Amino acid sequence: MPTNVQVPGLGESVSEAVLVKWHKADGEAVHQDEPIAELETDKANVDVPSPASGVIKSLKPEGAKVRIGETIATIDPNGTPTKSAAPARSASAAGSAPAPAPAPTRVPPPKAAPEPASAARTDALSPAVRRLVEENKLDPASIAATGPGGRITKQDVMSFIEKRRAESNDKPAQPSRPAIDADPAEAATIVTPTVQGADGPVRRVAMSKIRKKIAERLVHAQQTAAILTTFNEVDLSNVMALRAKYKETFEKKHGVGLGFMSFFAKAVVLALKEFERVNAVIDGDDVVYHDYVHLGIAVSTDRGLAVPVLRNAHAMSFAKIESEIKRLAAATRDGKLSLQELSGGTFTITNGGVFGSLLSTPILNPPQSGILGMHKIQERPVAIAGKVEVRPMMYVALSYDHRLVDGRESVSFLVRVKEYLEDPARLMLEV
Repeated sequence: MPTNVQVPGLGESVSEAVLVKWHKADGEAVHQDEPIAELETDKANVDVPSPASGVIKSLKPEGAKVRIGETIATIDPNGTPTKSAAPARSASAAGSAPAPAPAPTRVPPPKAAPEPASAARTDALSPAVRRLVEENKLDPASIAATGPGGRITKQDVMSFIEKRRAESNDKPAQPSRPAIDADPAEAATIVTPTVQGADGPVRRVAMSKIRKKIAERLVHAQQTAAILTTFNEVDLSNVMALRAKYKETFEKKHGVGLGFMSFFAKAVVLALKEFERVNAVIDGDDVVYHDYVHLGIAVSTDRGLAVPVLRNAHAMSFAKIESEIKRLAAATRDGKLSLQELSGGTFTITNGGVFGSLLSTPILNPPQSGILGMHKIQERPVAIAGKVEVRPMMYVALSYDHRLVDGRESVSFLVRVKEYLEDPARLMLEV
């Protein structure tokens, strides 16, 4: 009897997604747990694994909106692979488990063989950028990259498209405006040519699904929680001295660099044990307390902000925290996070300091009740024992849901984080 392939749970408050791509065509053989489709949510792109081995039959086309629990395909364990199966339509399918390879009878339209350099750059693209490049039939090697590490961003691609249109003078007589109800799967690629507005040139781009959802969630958080923010400042002299002293030794032993995030994560975990309401959530008329810490770490990507989760951060060592943050950040930017890594967070840390922010008021990540904002480390003169000294200081901010967390608890929580960071020995001794 065929096994249904259903859209799995995709994290808190996510009820639908877009079926971006089928990795397998109708009639192809698949293996259990092999990725067969790619879904786009407001948080990240995720692969759907096959629940069984057999022959696949898709029930939804690429670009369709699908809801959690909806059946998008069936897997027939007794089926026979057909000879009309199309070649794999995704680069990610190349790295999946092997399947029988029937001789295709459908020949794809001829296209120029990609240059090796282009192929290499295509592999390094994020899912959103790769789709934009493929749909516009662009050569990544010809696009100037301005992203971190020489990566091509979505804006780089859009700028290239505009430049190419201008050079070819290929402009429609009446610039078309994207439909307001355009399919989210296509929204990122709908770009109108630059037109002359009343005050200068303008471009109109349909908002992407993830940006729409981020906007909705931020407004929802502001409207449903009583968000208040408290501030403090931390002297990071001792953390920086400890890090400088053991950085090389730490990296040699554990194979990962010793950053600041592990200190903050440890400090937060210990403070949450003491002030458990900051780690709790409101559920109807109840308060749900978590006896564990699933720590969300906000990561900025080309598609928008994502929050991968360090599950059971309370049980992690410094080295484990650092390695997990590095792994999750890379997976987030490449769109390869698992569903479990996107859901279940109980508290979040966001670091605006990497962009130069000195102070901010972070917005809660629903349904969580607290979020810690880190900021830029800046040397400032401070009074120490009656003398003025220049110290590496950081402003920290805790936004919290005042419906659940009182001012005393929030301020005390942030003071405790400050105390742990200013005396790192307390982190090791957990006192």
